[in-house]
Amino acid sequence: MELLSKHLVVAPKSGFEKSFLGDTSRLKLSVHQKFSSHCRPAPRASFGNGNTIKIPKQWYNLVADLPQKPPPPLHPKTHKLLNPEDLSPLFPHELIMQEISDERFISIPDEVVDIYRLWRPTPLIRAKRLERLLDTPARIYYKYEGTSPAGSHKPNTAVPQAYYNAREGVRNVVTETGAGQWGSSIAFACSLFGLGCEVWQVRASYDQKPYRKLMMQTWGAKVHPSPSNITEAGRKILQMDPSSPGSLGIAISEAVETAATHDDTKYCLGSVLNHVLLHQTIIGEECLEQMGDIGETPDIIIGCTGGGSNFGGLAFPFLREKLSGKMNPVIRAVEPAACPSLTKGVYTYDYGDTAGMTPLMKMHTLGHDFVPDPIHAGGLRYHGMAPLISHVYELGFMEAVAIPQTECFQAAIQFARTEGLIPAPEPTHAIAAVIREALHCKEAGEEKVILMAMCGHGHFDLAAYDKYLQGNMVDLSYPSEKVEAAMASIPKVLL
Repeated sequence: MELLSKHLVVAPKSGFEKSFLGDTSRLKLSVHQKFSSHCRPAPRASFGNGNTIKIPKQWYNLVADLPQKPPPPLHPKTHKLLNPEDLSPLFPHELIMQEISDERFISIPDEVVDIYRLWRPTPLIRAKRLERLLDTPARIYYKYEGTSPAGSHKPNTAVPQAYYNAREGVRNVVTETGAGQWGSSIAFACSLFGLGCEVWQVRASYDQKPYRKLMMQTWGAKVHPSPSNITEAGRKILQMDPSSPGSLGIAISEAVETAATHDDTKYCLGSVLNHVLLHQTIIGEECLEQMGDIGETPDIIIGCTGGGSNFGGLAFPFLREKLSGKMNPVIRAVEPAACPSLTKGVYTYDYGDTAGMTPLMKMHTLGHDFVPDPIHAGGLRYHGMAPLISHVYELGFMEAVAIPQTECFQAAIQFARTEGLIPAPEPTHAIAAVIREALHCKEAGEEKVILMAMCGHGHFDLAAYDKYLQGNMVDLSYPSEKVEAAMASIPKVLL
């Protein structure tokens, strides 16, 4: 038993192993081990008080508990309220119903749960070595989503999206990807359901991350650099700028155009929309049970935000508990200084893509023409924040901060050299904010419980680490003047 208390083997299916040395008297971890055999659960080991955490059977819809409902999406041409049938060229019926639903809980199909068992439940881990390095009285926990086949949280929504498309007879799905996490995940999910998959990858990322492209191709996807000559939207961009590094907004336009012009094809999105954040709440639902299992309540919850799916996935179930008066954590979103949609963006209706083909959504936006600097490392490059997260931010239920990328990678190095995991560039922003908070706790002598969303590993992002370690990484900021200029192209909506 003493040996077990010092060495925690986590999710053998993922190949991830974690060891803790030294004092184990304060070790309070709920890490659960599972195998998958023909989609049936096998026995799991539990560390903590002996309880076993099960995969949630329902997703949570925050809309049901908000005191003020979020503003509705609008038709991109008429600016009138969007009807569900307006979305039918892009999404299967069930996902449209989830997008507009105000039901508190939505059942997860058994077929989806069976696939989730390949890597869920994911571990909740206490970062004791990082705590020692920082000499902080804070207790730091992270919910680690990198045990999935694609190495991030993205399969949590890729699998149900592929499932609902396949169930409704769709033959092919198209999507975009930036850093490649989402493209990898939807390629993986489509391979399980026999769907064709086509991905437009932001050109800068396509060039920088060849192994993400190969990962998608291994799972059977076709991958195009965006902007491309395949679509009208791509050709227009290339005519204006033949060397365009691309953006998620441009890649979305190309994927949406393809879906809208092919009857047997639907579009999938990896973040931003309500149904995507809904699927990701499996993270927070598991984590609530894990935290309860070890007798801890978070004082602060921190997660990185680009489109908002991993942040909302962890935070929304805890926000439900906060709204009901059961706990009162500070909920903090962290974004890149190079793409500060929450902290500098304008809260207004804007298109989700560059060409203006998607519905208008009220969100914090830098303008749909936003193109991130190609030296911005990693993901978190989208011009707008998820409408639901933007709404929650406007209601004052969460806060946001932007951090420059050199501080983020410095924090990632500290994390990797203590906890062993090499984080993806996205969660380095959360790690940097956690370190700031832990050092504040040290100065103030506060024993806070800090919970962090650790959304994936960085094994395909080592070029960014090389740039940092060689001293070639520079900080980027997005000036307010550019945001003001971008507002000139945003549609004027009168409701």
